Amino acid sequence: MSTYVTANPTTGVTDREFPGLADNEIDGLAARSLEAFESWRRTDVAERAAILSRTADLYEKRADELASTITTEMGKPAKEAAGEVQLAADIYRWYAEHGPDLLVSEELDPQGAESSIVQTAPIGPLVGVMPWNYPYYQVARFAAPNLLAGNTVILKHASICAASSALMAEILHDAGVPDDVYANVYASSGQVAELLAHPAIRGVSLTGSEGAGAAVAKVAAENLKKSVLELGGSDPFILLDSADMDRTTTIAARARLSNAGQACNSPKRFIVLEELYDDFVQGLVEKFEATKVGDPGDSSTRMGPLSSISARDTVADQVKTAVDQGATLRTGGAVIDRDGAFFQPTVLTDITPDMDAYSEEIFGPVAMVYKVSSAEEAVALANDVEFGLSGSVWSTDTAKAEEVADRLEVGMAYVNEHGTTLPGLPFGGVKRSGYGRELGRWGLGEFVNTKLRRTAAK
Repeated sequence: MSTYVTANPTTGVTDREFPGLADNEIDGLAARSLEAFESWRRTDVAERAAILSRTADLYEKRADELASTITTEMGKPAKEAAGEVQLAADIYRWYAEHGPDLLVSEELDPQGAESSIVQTAPIGPLVGVMPWNYPYYQVARFAAPNLLAGNTVILKHASICAASSALMAEILHDAGVPDDVYANVYASSGQVAELLAHPAIRGVSLTGSEGAGAAVAKVAAENLKKSVLELGGSDPFILLDSADMDRTTTIAARARLSNAGQACNSPKRFIVLEELYDDFVQGLVEKFEATKVGDPGDSSTRMGPLSSISARDTVADQVKTAVDQGATLRTGGAVIDRDGAFFQPTVLTDITPDMDAYSEEIFGPVAMVYKVSSAEEAVALANDVEFGLSGSVWSTDTAKAEEVADRLEVGMAYVNEHGTTLPGLPFGGVKRSGYGRELGRWGLGEFVNTKLRRTAAK
């Protein structure tokens, strides 16, 4: 049995400990989820939608409590935490309002029969394995559409998010979701594998690292279970031209340093045409150095700590390796001398393909800036990694930017914005960034049975 420990990354002090799931509880957990599925799937979709609507209301009613919990738990600045709570509420509300229409049966051309109808039906109990960086948003992406569809959910959150995961379960239950329809469990990775092998479980969704995704996908495949993976990213931010470089670098810095750089779809590689390069680097360095780093509970703080001391040390090692291999450190690059998991906002340049930083994901407040001579070279560089989550292209010439965006090997390409996530837009990547989609109608279609009912002509 594993123990979940929440440590405040602002102070480095352990906050709480939560007892984990016992090995002898796994069979019962899966069986209860299956039993609950049989009644939940028969609950009218309008009632399931009403429960999601009440969930959204409760998120808004308890917004301060929810936000402060993740500020303490994983160091998210207060303003960003409040924004995440609202986004989660918006996702539950979107599925409450739009989801029922997406589940309506579709009548096809009969094609020689009396009728040919496609129905949408839930597939059964699902396991969700969620990360710490966006504790509420990531869960909402998975739970909202699947609860609406009629599936049941066993949610295993990151071990540092024990308090926020308990709050989410409490809110869903208060809104009307039965206890065994949504179960929050403090499970180990080995227990997740055992759950996936259980015949009651029909699928798994994981957001996390490549290693975790590969491990879960292997077990799911061995047991013929459906899986959806949202993994890492090394998103390009391609700058073709700028009418206002100060504004451009402000946007770039804000996007990269949001959540202390701990976002899969954060712009990590800034690819800039050579005539703009010097001004961009200078502006980005200035913005990074002006960013107030400190207590995430202080409303004036713009960047808090990383999620843990180990996460901070991993980023520090990656930056040191990059510099040792020949990258130029423009600013930052060091652990901040204070309690907690703080690291300086960092800008690296002169990164070459033989360096580790060229191909790996740096999950922290580190920007890598590349100089290119043309849009063609920018696209080639952007695509020259194994990741393919999202990317953005920036230009005053929208048509040209769209042409470049269409050539990016990503799941989400943006023009003159980066990383926008809304309930009705699909979210997901290609290549080593995973497979499957969340949000919008696409998220509602991953764990359902698209069932044909055909009646022969009389």
